[in-house]
Amino acid sequence: MAQGDVILDVRETAELKSDGAIEGAIHIPRGLVEAQADPETGKANEALAAKRDGTGRVHVLCASGARAALAADSLRQMGYDTAVIEGGLAGWKDAGLPLRA
Repeated sequence: MAQGDVILDVRETAELKSDGAIEGAIHIPRGLVEAQADPETGKANEALAAKRDGTGRVHVLCASGARAALAADSLRQMGYDTAVIEGGLAGWKDAGLPLRA
């Protein structure tokens, strides 16, 4: 990841508790991504909305990749630069990358 990039974890809160979370990742469940990515809703996640200006790529992750692909597509349509973390959390773990318990 380049400087200014962020990780967006779109898993449900229960999944973070049971499977672990990535340190420093933004957590927004898949069903809330569009509302929290749009600064005009008044419900925007500031860390995510700040990336809409092109200052960094949003790397999207879920358990396996399906929800992440949908979220990344929606964000792309909203003007974000996105990428899907292939393999989801399982791929992250298989690569030996760290998790916060």
